[in-house]
Amino acid sequence: MSSHTNNDDLMHDLQAVIKDAEVLMKSSALPNGEDFRSAKERIETTLKNAKDEIIRLEKLVVGKTKEAAQATDTYVKDNPWQAVGLGAAVGLVIGLLISRK
Repeated sequence: MSSHTNNDDLMHDLQAVIKDAEVLMKSSALPNGEDFRSAKERIETTLKNAKDEIIRLEKLVVGKTKEAAQATDTYVKDNPWQAVGLGAAVGLVIGLLISRK
């Protein structure tokens, strides 16, 4: 599943929470009414889904970051001189860009 789809799902859940909260506020004059209970249940369900999705996305990002860090570490250990050369080249480009200002 792509991160774009995940973001869309999360935004949909958050929009649903807002809509449900609006219904809840409108029906707050009837705190024991069926509309009130129904809106409260929908809000609770949507919030739980949104929280679960945020936790899942956080774990996914942390996992991808760890993989990238491990790949970088392996590359630097396997190719130390290329890594030094790349770092120097990046430093040179940044230095040139800063000095142009």
